[in-house]
Amino acid sequence: MAISGRAVISEKIDKPKDIGYVIRRLWNYVYHSKWMLISAVILSIASNVFALLGPMLSGYAIDAIEPGKGLVVFQTVFYYAGWMILFYIASAILSYILSIVMLHLSQRIVRRMREDVFTKLADLPVGYFDNNQTGDIISRISYDIDTINTSLSTDLVQIITSIITVVGSFGMMLVISPRLVLVMLLVIPLSLFYTRYMAKKLRPLFRRRSAKLGELNGFVEEMVSGQKTIKAYAAENTTMGRFDRMNSEAVEAYYNAEYYGSMTGPTVNFINNISLSLITVFGAILYLFGQLTLGNISSFIQYSRRFSGPINEAANIISELQSAAAAAERVFMLMDEQTEMPDRADAEELNRVRGDVLIKDISFGYLTDKTILTKLYLHAKPGSLTAIVGPTGAGKTTIINLLMRFYDVWDGNIYVDGKEIRSLTRSSLRKAYAMVLQDTWLFRGTIFDNIAYGKEGASMDEVAEAARLAGIHSYIQKLPKGYDTVISEDGINISKGQKQLLTIARAMLLDAKMLIMDEATSNVDTRTEIKIQKAMQKLMEEKTCFVIAHRLSTIQGADNILVVDQGSIVEQGTHKELMEKKDFYYKLYSAQFE
Repeated sequence: MAISGRAVISEKIDKPKDIGYVIRRLWNYVYHSKWMLISAVILSIASNVFALLGPMLSGYAIDAIEPGKGLVVFQTVFYYAGWMILFYIASAILSYILSIVMLHLSQRIVRRMREDVFTKLADLPVGYFDNNQTGDIISRISYDIDTINTSLSTDLVQIITSIITVVGSFGMMLVISPRLVLVMLLVIPLSLFYTRYMAKKLRPLFRRRSAKLGELNGFVEEMVSGQKTIKAYAAENTTMGRFDRMNSEAVEAYYNAEYYGSMTGPTVNFINNISLSLITVFGAILYLFGQLTLGNISSFIQYSRRFSGPINEAANIISELQSAAAAAERVFMLMDEQTEMPDRADAEELNRVRGDVLIKDISFGYLTDKTILTKLYLHAKPGSLTAIVGPTGAGKTTIINLLMRFYDVWDGNIYVDGKEIRSLTRSSLRKAYAMVLQDTWLFRGTIFDNIAYGKEGASMDEVAEAARLAGIHSYIQKLPKGYDTVISEDGINISKGQKQLLTIARAMLLDAKMLIMDEATSNVDTRTEIKIQKAMQKLMEEKTCFVIAHRLSTIQGADNILVVDQGSIVEQGTHKELMEKKDFYYKLYSAQFE
């Protein structure tokens, strides 16, 4: 691929975004489970109403005690105490049911979100994966969505509970003593302003934390997959140095977010304690003047604690909410990435493919300021074999990317059977090609499933025949379970040569009229290469073939050899013709055999 290497996550991600945008996007997911949400709200209201009745009943029980004389009306005390116990039990049961409902709600939302993200990944152009780390993409699907899940299942319940508790407690306090409410309200705004200030301060910190963790995950994923290369080059110390630097940045970002997040709760607690002290002093004064009973003061203090408690809880969970908002934003940023340009409204299916390919004066580059291919022309007739050779970075793989419409050309046109490929549906165009890439890809599953991957409903006889043509049937038969042998992730329990043969067998199984091979024999030994070449001769019959190879010995029989250098075709012809010219191709060929 022309664009490679580790993409660096932009520091612009630290800039706070519109939190309203994130809430609106999340609401789209919540709305699909609106009845479950309504049930959760009803349960929360009922649970909190029962809990809010407790302080009032305790006040009535206290007023059943006559100060001074020490007389206690035990019947009244037990009556209110009994109702308090029943209400608190009912509140606890409803809270438990609420937590179960919210758990199911969050799981449904997260499941749908993961499905949407995975569907989005399937619709993204190849260029997105060229420019973004695999580990960072995986981090958004796993870590970020898990963070959202945690917030929905716990924080959302706390927010609903807090709103109901604050409103209910405030109403009860107004009934008991409006004067004490005024005393309390002298301090509460300070708590609210502080919480809002910390919310703005924490949001960019948690966005940076998510970004740095994603970057670290991407680096770890690359290093784990490249362990053999690291050890072969004795680069462990260098790799550890890079890891230490990125780990330190991630830890610093995590520390900053958690440090300032942890300050919020204790500070709000301090403010609330000041409020409680003022209520106690002024409540005692009102009691001395006979304007409040001890039961009133006790109930008011309990309601004031319940009123300020949710504010304190909101401050405590604000870091989680900020983290969830940052995580959700990263997920939605991925969802908002531009997908492949849709097929034209009048795009037609490519049927009855003959394999006549014409590349006419195309120009292209991955970056707007850097052109890779310039005025390139090629005509591959049906059933012909076109080999594309040239030094690294000449543009060989880019030609294949354009043939498959992984990217669209800037200028010029590409035709298949006389039809401009942009007038065809991408699906029908890509199905017209069988493809064997330099980087083999196998998934966890049986050998049969891996070979039959591109042909739905393939029979065992068809798969076995493709394996015979690829020269790997005898090897498969020797395995304990034959074609039912399970290949581990990415085929790490078989050799690279065998992996390559399996991908070639997969291509052989397709009924495609055009074939692309990108360094298809780069990972096999000479003996296996000879077997592949013989099998490929059968595969290539009546197919238009494009072969990219650095090993020029494999393409001597090509009908046309395209020699590419710096984005232009510098020579083309048969092997014999190009060798007789003793020019660029001759030098490449001679350099390999010197």
